[in-house]
Amino acid sequence: MVGYPFIKNRKVDFMGKGKEKKRVTKRARSEFLWGWMFILPTMTGLMILNIIPIIQTIWQSFFKTGAFGRGNIFIGLENYQRLFADDSIWQALINTFKYAIVEVPFSIAIALVIAVMLNSKMRGRSTYRAIYFLPMVVAPAAVAMVWKWLFNSEFGLLNHILNSIGLKSVHWLSDPNIAIYSIAVVGIWGVIGYNMVLFLAGLQEIPRDYYEAAEIDGANAFQQFFKITIPLISPTMFFVVVTRVIASLQVFDSIFMMIDKSSQALPKTQSLVYLFYRYAFVENNKGYGSAIVVLLLMIIMVITVIQMVAQKKWVHYN
Repeated sequence: MVGYPFIKNRKVDFMGKGKEKKRVTKRARSEFLWGWMFILPTMTGLMILNIIPIIQTIWQSFFKTGAFGRGNIFIGLENYQRLFADDSIWQALINTFKYAIVEVPFSIAIALVIAVMLNSKMRGRSTYRAIYFLPMVVAPAAVAMVWKWLFNSEFGLLNHILNSIGLKSVHWLSDPNIAIYSIAVVGIWGVIGYNMVLFLAGLQEIPRDYYEAAEIDGANAFQQFFKITIPLISPTMFFVVVTRVIASLQVFDSIFMMIDKSSQALPKTQSLVYLFYRYAFVENNKGYGSAIVVLLLMIIMVITVIQMVAQKKWVHYN
């Protein structure tokens, strides 16, 4: 390279063609380091709280738990063979899907209607928002206590109203045929406020010019809702649908606190997460409980992938 100072910062290949060496500036290096510093806490939390527990759960599903949590015995796929042959697992899966099918669409539809109403110019909007969001900040135990009183077959408020109009009392929580739907009603009531806040945020991002132009063209309120509001709020709706489906498939606390252990409705209401709790923490069979969680994880992953593929046809991004 002696005698050619003009190619000091150039790489020369055997064909005689030079390539400029890219220099990393101090600013670019600083931005790179700061970027990793900002995402490092999130990545650390994700690894500790999500990734590592998932790996440990999958590993545990291949073992039979020993006495006092020691002496685990490797049994291969026996837990999964028992899983697919267990009638209670299939019944719990049906119960979980029943809950999700009722809770997800109704909670989203009701929350969207309320959000549209509160997004309009009306008095007391802040008060109504706080009232609808109140269930999200109430302790689950308090919610279960109140709803158990409302659903009480002897002196509950709902049956009192039915009796006052000449109808018979309904065993809301002890009838195996309707208990899961009663639990779903509680779930709908509990998440309406959360969904409403998300929809309100999406609605406030829609420019008023679209609605004014639609009114000039003669579009009524229903046409504006389905032709403007729904398409433009579809990204928010997609996020709400995905999160609500995942949460509904993991339902546990309402069933645990509202259905008695000796109730005849328990087999028709217990979810997969409830069975996981029973096997892993009550019967101390953590290997079988882990297999149940892995099954639920696979179901959620498949449903989420289907949603991600389907959203390309109905979600409209600006």
